[in-house]
This record gives sequence, structure tokens and C-alpha cells, in this order.
Amino acid sequence: MDILEFLDKSPVNFLAVKTLAQELLAAGFKQLCPGDAMPEVKPGDTFFVTKNDSSLYAFRMGRQPLAEAGFHIIGAHCDSPTFRIKPNGEIKCEGGLVKLNTEVYGGPILSTWMDRPLSLAGRVMLRGTDPLHPQTRLLHISRPLLVIPNLAIHFNRQVNDGVKLSKQKDMLPIMGIDGKGLEGGALLDLIADELATNKADILDFDLYLYDATPACILGLHQEFISSGRLDDLSMVHAGLEALLESDKQPATTQVLAIFDNEETGSQTKQGAGSPFLANMLQRITLAQGGTQDDYFRAVEQAFMVSADNAHAWHPNYSEKYDPTNHPQMGGGPVIKINAAQKYATDASSSATFAEVCRLAGVPHQYFVNHSDVAGGSTLGNILAGSLPLRGVDMGNPIWAMHSCRETGSVDDHKYCIRAFTQFYNL
Repeated sequence: MDILEFLDKSPVNFLAVKTLAQELLAAGFKQLCPGDAMPEVKPGDTFFVTKNDSSLYAFRMGRQPLAEAGFHIIGAHCDSPTFRIKPNGEIKCEGGLVKLNTEVYGGPILSTWMDRPLSLAGRVMLRGTDPLHPQTRLLHISRPLLVIPNLAIHFNRQVNDGVKLSKQKDMLPIMGIDGKGLEGGALLDLIADELATNKADILDFDLYLYDATPACILGLHQEFISSGRLDDLSMVHAGLEALLESDKQPATTQVLAIFDNEETGSQTKQGAGSPFLANMLQRITLAQGGTQDDYFRAVEQAFMVSADNAHAWHPNYSEKYDPTNHPQMGGGPVIKINAAQKYATDASSSATFAEVCRLAGVPHQYFVNHSDVAGGSTLGNILAGSLPLRGVDMGNPIWAMHSCRETGSVDDHKYCIRAFTQFYNL
């Protein structure tokens, strides 16, 4: 599956995990339930588990004992900044207009969501036979459905001088004109129609806005990828492609860990701050016939690539970048370094990934924050709180990170898949 198709099929975290699962199943991976006993595993076995329908962990067992070879782990996240629909979300306005009450998820660039065709995707919980386990249905409304209209410049002459947007007032999407006159019924009617279910059986939902404009390639030489959610679905796609293209009987056990909730701090049961991945690695070690001590030894032998996009040098804002470490579009994967330990990278792990790139025939770059500009953090240092892994934080350079629509490089994406495949094959 190419990157554009993957992005269009993955408007939110739940749909990204569904798409990943479908690709893995088609490649012969077996889906396991994390609540079941772990079966015996042997070299070449491939399987995956999901958590909360929004994170996924895939494994291919290596030939060498885990205590001696450890794990080769690529981690990324499948959530992106957006807006979540609140309960009792409909707001009826004059003239029959219906808008939706939302709250911000993560840190989006608010203005970029305005005047775009938007739609809804996520999961819906339906009444089942067991109150503790309601039915889960995924929802992906592929047609444009919503818009957050700007205020005309005639009513705000200072709009081009900078405007502070209210998340509660300015960012509420309009769904349409409800001529039915139903109280609080349009959204639930829509969901029921889309899922072909009874409205009375809808118990709750996790629904989010997404940009309904398809991903595309642009540029003088078709060199750029334009899409929502490049951060971090481009890294998710690269990890998936590398796992599917790498050796089917590897020396070292391969792991692809796709976490949720990185944009809100990762401290959830499906986030990088959870012990879930550590628990799975321990269970796999024991299922291979190893001991608790073998697991601890395997962690010491492991290496993690924490893959989350980096900031490409922007020609209009060069003053925002470090003078000697500002990655260029098309210049290859970026090793991210931070003295305050916002990234997991140190000299040892940086040297390791640089060598991986060299062996793959791929260029690499470095990103360090301008010393007067605060940066963000990512998965690597958070994951190290439950797994003391040696690892590197890296990513491909993109523009407009956290915009409704971001821009990346076609060549960089190809480079990244090659580097990841090389890493898995070591």
C-alpha cells in the first residue's frame, strides 16, 4: 500500500490501526488477543496484538535467542492533533443551522482547520449482551460533511494582523441545516444511518474531525507529499513497509510498536508511557522458553528507533532554526538531539543509526533546537521510563507540523523505508 492510500484510509487512530491490521493479516501475520495465554513462539513466527482499538504491536521472531540478540524495535504513534466531538454535541442555531461542540485534541494550528471540507471518523459503542463489553463499530464518513467558516474580513479588519482564536467559540464546525426539527437527533441519526444500526443502541462514541481532502503529491518535480497527519502516520507507514519487506527469517526479533496518545502525553494504557509493550516483550521471552533474567538481558541487547517527524528548514523563517543543524527537505532521515533529554538520542545511539543509514545507502541529517526556541518531546524518552532501552529519536523533515495539512518529501519517505528495512535485517 502506498503512502497516499494509507493516509486516506487512516483519518484517525482507530482507522490507522484497522488499516495496519488488514495489511498484516494479508501478509500472514496472526492476530492474538492480549487477554489470552501466549502460545509458544519459534523463529519466523509473525503475530500482532492491539490495545484499545488504537494501538498495535507487531512481532517477527528472530533466529537468535532473545537473551543474546534482544529486539529491534521501531516505535511510532498513530494519533494526530484534531478536535473531538463532545457528548451532547449538537448545538441548534437560528435558521436551523446545526453546529457541533468540540474540544481540542493535542496541539493543532487552529487557523489551518478553517474553511476546509472536514468530516468525521472514529469509533462508536453499541449496546451488546454484556454491559462490560459493548460492541465496537468503526465509523469513517468519507464524504465532506463539516466546515469551520472564518469570519469575513469586513467584520474583522485586523484579521491579517493576527487574531487570537477561541477554541470554544471560533472552532465549532457547522454540520448543516436540520429541517427535521428534532431535538439532538441529527448527529445520532447520521451515525445510525452510516452504521445501519438502531439509534437507541448507540451508547457513546469517540469521534474526531479530519481533513476530507485526499492526500496528494505536488511540486515542480512531484517531490512533495501533502496531507493531514503526516505527523506521525508517515513514520507508521514506513515502519509497516519495512517490516513487510524485511527478512522473513531474521537473526534478531523485529518489533513494530504503534502507540496512541503521543500528542497528549502518552500516559494512557495504549500510550508509550504504559507498561503494555514491556509486558508483551516479557511474555514473548517466556513463551520462547526463556526466564525472567533472559528478558532483562534481552532488553539490554535491544535497540529502539523512536520515529516521529522532525522540523524541515523553512525558507521564510530561517531565524527559528539552529545555524548548523537544520534539516533540509529531501536530505534524508533526521537524527534528533536535545541536551535536556527531550529525545532519547545520545552519541552511541546516534552513531548506530547513522551507520544503519550508511549501510542502507541513505543520507541522514541532524536536528537540534535553536537554543532560544523551546522544542517538544516524543516517544523515546517516555518509553524509556518503562523499558531502559538504548535508542535514537529520529524522523523525516516536514513543514507545518500540527497544521491541518502538512508537507513532506517523497524522497525522504523512500529513504526512511530503506533505513528501517536495513535496521530490521541487522
